[in-house]
Amino acid sequence: MNQGSGATEEGGRSRWWHRHPDPDEGHEPRTARGLFEHYLRDLVYGANDGIITTFAVVAGVAGANLETIIVLILGVANLLADGFSMGASNYLSIRSEEEVRAATGKESKEPHALRHGFATFLAFLLAGAVPLVAFILPFGGDDPFDLAVLLTALALFGVGAARSLVTLRSWWASGLEMLAVGGAAAAVAYFTGDLLARITGMTGV
Repeated sequence: MNQGSGATEEGGRSRWWHRHPDPDEGHEPRTARGLFEHYLRDLVYGANDGIITTFAVVAGVAGANLETIIVLILGVANLLADGFSMGASNYLSIRSEEEVRAATGKESKEPHALRHGFATFLAFLLAGAVPLVAFILPFGGDDPFDLAVLLTALALFGVGAARSLVTLRSWWASGLEMLAVGGAAAAVAYFTGDLLARITGMTGV
């Protein structure tokens, strides 16, 4: 009877993750809902990082007033390299944790580290491509950066709101927080690009 009365925020998160317990902890859930919840953390945080880092690159190049082709080259290069790096890091992190568990005689908790790494990479890739859409599709106009800002803001808020599924915060607070963090990163990148372009005289190159 005392289990419910002493619940903490961390305990609340634990209850969320174990809402659909599996008889064998080392196996993935078999239902679509269970699989979604199992990989949700990888998807949400991979998407968050993908949007912010790619848009920071786009904002920095746009701040320097460089050509669209440069935005695309740097954006895609960042998307693939950083996405792979984040997915690999997630994979190695889970593998390391499993090796520690094995060394201490504990049962395997997550035997599918590679799948988690791939989920992170895929989320990074898809969400991180959003800022580049305005520079690829024809409806971006002569200055697609404004459209890129709008699309990125919507994506940041949406992905941030999705964090409420793995935390105890409200969806709108999580969405606004993610939008604020992403906006700050983009502003730093934009004005840094603008400053360096003025210093080096490379504006519009």
